[in-house]
Amino acid sequence: MGFLWTRKNNKTITMAKRTKMPGLAAKIIDARQKVYIGIDNGVTGTIGIILGNDSIFVETPVFKQQNYTKKKANISRIDVVALKKILEPYQKLEVMVLLERPMVNPKMLMASFSAVRALEATLGVIELLGYSYDYIDSKEWQKALLPKGSKGPQLKADSVSIACRLFAKHTDTIVRHKDGDGILIAEYCRRKF
Repeated sequence: MGFLWTRKNNKTITMAKRTKMPGLAAKIIDARQKVYIGIDNGVTGTIGIILGNDSIFVETPVFKQQNYTKKKANISRIDVVALKKILEPYQKLEVMVLLERPMVNPKMLMASFSAVRALEATLGVIELLGYSYDYIDSKEWQKALLPKGSKGPQLKADSVSIACRLFAKHTDTIVRHKDGDGILIAEYCRRKF
C-alpha cells in the first residue's frame, strides 16, 4: 500500500492511499474520507459499505457446521475470517459501523441463539479492527428510509424497492437476497453520522 499525492482544484494537495483491496478500496481514496458500514445482523444478513460516492453490498459470509447438541443437526455460523477480509481494507480510514440489534425472543429460542452467536462473532471482528460502532433497532432506520406504514411482508418488498432505487448497481444482489437492509443501514449511518 502506497501513498499518492494528488492535486485537487489546482490549489489543494491531498494525500490519498492506493490500496490492494477489492471493490471500493481498489480505487485511489482520500485518506480523510469516512467509511459507513451497515450490518444486518445474523447468518442470513447483509453488509453494506459506503465510501464517498461508491458502495459495496454483500451477503454476510457464513458456513455450516454440526451443532453442539446430542441431536444431529447443523447450525450456520459467521465466517469470521471472510468477514475480516471484507471489513479490514478500511482500517486506516475513519469507520463507523451500525449494527442492527439482534432479535431475541424467548418464543423463538433457536433463532435467538443464532442471532446472538452471529452478533458476538461480528463484534469480535469489528473490535479487533478497532472500528467505532453502535447499535440500531430496525424500526429506527426503517422509519427514516422506508415508506410510512410499511409492515409485515411489505417491509421486505419496500426494502428491495428503496435499496434498488438508491443503489442500482447492487440490484442483482438485493433482488437475489430479497432485501437491501445492510446497504440501507449503511445509508442511514451516513445520514446520521
